[in-house]
Amino acid sequence: MSSETVQAKMQSRMARAQEMREEEKIFRYKGVLYPTIMSPLENLKAMEDLEAREDDVMLVAYPKCGFNWTVGVLRKIIDASTGEKRDSKMPPVIEFFDPGMQQRLSQVPSPRFLGTHMHPDNIPPSFIAKKTKMLVIFRNPKDTAVSFYHFSTKNPVLPTPESWDKFYTEFMSGDVPWGSYFDHAVAWEKRMDDPNVMIVTYEELKEDLCKGVRQISQFFSFDLSEEQVQAIAQDSTFDAMKETSKDSHGPLSNVFFRKGVVGDWKNHFSEAQSEAMDAEFEKHLAGTKIGAQMKYELYCK
Repeated sequence: MSSETVQAKMQSRMARAQEMREEEKIFRYKGVLYPTIMSPLENLKAMEDLEAREDDVMLVAYPKCGFNWTVGVLRKIIDASTGEKRDSKMPPVIEFFDPGMQQRLSQVPSPRFLGTHMHPDNIPPSFIAKKTKMLVIFRNPKDTAVSFYHFSTKNPVLPTPESWDKFYTEFMSGDVPWGSYFDHAVAWEKRMDDPNVMIVTYEELKEDLCKGVRQISQFFSFDLSEEQVQAIAQDSTFDAMKETSKDSHGPLSNVFFRKGVVGDWKNHFSEAQSEAMDAEFEKHLAGTKIGAQMKYELYCK
């Protein structure tokens, strides 16, 4: 799908969103909120029967944990490894695919690049049965909340937050699209030792992108030279991705790629909010492997 077609689809959805009441922009399915325009009920129902392949490249992330950035990194890895440059600019989020698009996935040559924001328990069961490898991206919860807030204020397909304070309360209770951040993290903690799951943090990629590219390519068995690793990392800095997103996302590039920094939460959280988040992290993730990997003390204190 060309970038022009993708942009036209996005603009059509934005126009539709402008005509909707705020409460119509989300709906609840199996206890979790989803965006009506991007992931309508028929998409979610059809997705339950989606047939995975063993060699699918699956990227998973809770919203605003670095998904779009990692999409760009993975596309470069796949292109360099296969020697083929695929033209698809469509974000590979399976819950955004209508039933017809999901059916047409069976005609896409391997390796298919797919992605999702779904809770691991709600990912189509065939991905577990086929032992499809899944790369999972997490980001510290404070920066995730702030990024999600700004994304919601700029993206008309999502309800516009009344204020940061109101959004923070909804984020903490899990009343945001795709549900609770902490529910997602706790569920992935249970799969930390699964050889078909690799968890990487946004902060790790920011610290050493070359190392991240090496680890990701090895996990998916993509053979890259060190020269290719260096080139991919150089072309995949956040600023470089934001620049190229002007072609793929058009006027929406600033919606999907905002700051890309670590620690922006300090400009938004009150002391009480920070302490409440600390307590929530302690309650759900203290002493866990995924909690240790997030380096909460370093990035959230």
